[in-house]
Amino acid sequence: MYTQKVMDHFTNPRNVGEIEDANGIGEVGNAKCGDIMKIYLKINNGVIEDVKFKTFGCGAAIATSSMATEMIKGATVEDALKLTNSAVVEALEGLPPAKIHCSVLAEQAVKAAIADYYTKMGIDPTPIVGEIKDCEACHI
Repeated sequence: MYTQKVMDHFTNPRNVGEIEDANGIGEVGNAKCGDIMKIYLKINNGVIEDVKFKTFGCGAAIATSSMATEMIKGATVEDALKLTNSAVVEALEGLPPAKIHCSVLAEQAVKAAIADYYTKMGIDPTPIVGEIKDCEACHI
């Protein structure tokens, strides 16, 4: 069912919490599907110095949030934008097919936080980040 890595990130999630002076905050998900992810970024000189998350959802949602934050912490904003849901799934050594949407939410939450960062800087994020679409699994 779940890999050991998924179980580790679910039972011992990394980077949980919020950053009070975050300069990028992204929230995605839908209460109807039960998964809501909020990512907080502290970016300095184009580098993600700190990242935290708060996730309401299943074990896979928590694990993918935890893994995504680990993957972008210390990265440049440009590199963080390259994070894909497939990379999160691979880093977790797999997810059940019914839980792949959790990795999509993790990718979208990171992009939403980066979009918020650019917006706060007075820069239109859409040409850089792209359009952040709703998770298809959340349309219940």
